Amino acid sequence: MMSNLDIVRAHYAASAQGNIDAMMAHVSPQVRWTEMAGFPCAGTWVGPQAVAENVFAVLGRDWVGYRFELQSLIDGGEHIVGMGSYHGTYRATGKDMQARVAHVWHLREGKVVAFEQFTDTLLVRQAMSSE
Repeated sequence: MMSNLDIVRAHYAASAQGNIDAMMAHVSPQVRWTEMAGFPCAGTWVGPQAVAENVFAVLGRDWVGYRFELQSLIDGGEHIVGMGSYHGTYRATGKDMQARVAHVWHLREGKVVAFEQFTDTLLVRQAMSSE
């Protein structure tokens, strides 16, 4: 059985390859996935399909080269924190964005049961603004 740290690490590796199925491999059918207020995909999405459709598909559609660069992982047992940066170009404005981010993962019995994102939404919104 994979450790919680290994599960999160595998998610990030799959994300870097654009492999949604592998990204969702260890996500609970009842996962509560929260993108923070002010972020383009803001809200809490329940279930892997809702996450794929309302987060990853939207980011892929609206951003060019959107990616998360992992800088460190903090192992807290059932809670793992991923620290890094978002990067991408907003398709509608052509503006680049880079914003620091923290992801807080909650795992139970080898499954991601909750995810919460914390990022500088102002930097993201500035790239989305035509002003």
